[in-house]
Amino acid sequence: MGSEIKGNKSNKKNIKPRNKRSKKKFEHWLLLIPTLIVFVFFFIIPLIFLGVSSFRTFDSVDGIGDTWTLSNYTRFLTDPYYLGVLWTTIKIGILTTVICLIISYPVAYVISQLTGNTRNYLTLIMISPLLISMVIRAYGWRIILNNNGVINNFLMEIGLIDAPLKLLYTEFSVIVGMVHVLFPYMVLSIIGSLERIDPSVTRAANSLGANQFRTFFNVTLPLSLPGIFAGSILVFSLTTSSFVTPAILGGSQVKVMAYLTYEHVQVLLNWPFGGAIGFILIIIISITLLLYSRALTKLNKGVTIQ
Repeated sequence: MGSEIKGNKSNKKNIKPRNKRSKKKFEHWLLLIPTLIVFVFFFIIPLIFLGVSSFRTFDSVDGIGDTWTLSNYTRFLTDPYYLGVLWTTIKIGILTTVICLIISYPVAYVISQLTGNTRNYLTLIMISPLLISMVIRAYGWRIILNNNGVINNFLMEIGLIDAPLKLLYTEFSVIVGMVHVLFPYMVLSIIGSLERIDPSVTRAANSLGANQFRTFFNVTLPLSLPGIFAGSILVFSLTTSSFVTPAILGGSQVKVMAYLTYEHVQVLLNWPFGGAIGFILIIIISITLLLYSRALTKLNKGVTIQ
């Protein structure tokens, strides 16, 4: 009898923590509901609509026909022109990501080592371009890179060139504009990763005889790979899906996938083919990021990048 009473008491004690844990889980899910609603309505449902329409035929009256087909995908994958646009998009995305990473890492490293007002002012200066509209920044670069712009005038004044260089409406101008727009995202991601590194780890490396150079490449850089990966995801995804900057700085001479989708959906009203282009872009971005994640994980065997 006594053992049964003790058993009941212990069961009650176990039930109470379980009830608390389940209540906390319920509260967490309750907090996620607004985000999930926004995510479902503004991402999942449009994506499903896009996917379904990409497998339909084009109707000149309604836009989306009633017949199921794979012709939109085969048309894109067998036409050298569309494959060229895909390659241009990926190339601009990769180059923008690499340039942002090379420029951002030293800036992020310096800011992460600072304290006080100096750190706050530098962070504010770094993110200040985000306060200006992307359209205004793109038109600013048009003024700089134009045939009569600052760069061409300067080079002609000092006698390096006789005629203006073609800087605008090239892949170069698009990459310059995208680096300017996305540079702060990479810096913020790397700063977050560098700040999470325990200072005792670097001190231990120094106490074991490693110099600053070796400590950085064997300790700091590998431990900051999650921040590099997060920043690369942001920059690459935003570059390959960007429309405004490539449209203003590249025009019709540097077509990217987002511009191609706009042309087929808004101008030609070919929703099925536009949906197929959008879906192919999503798949290519996902595969590229997966390969990049695995490459970083292999590069640094101690840290798994997910």
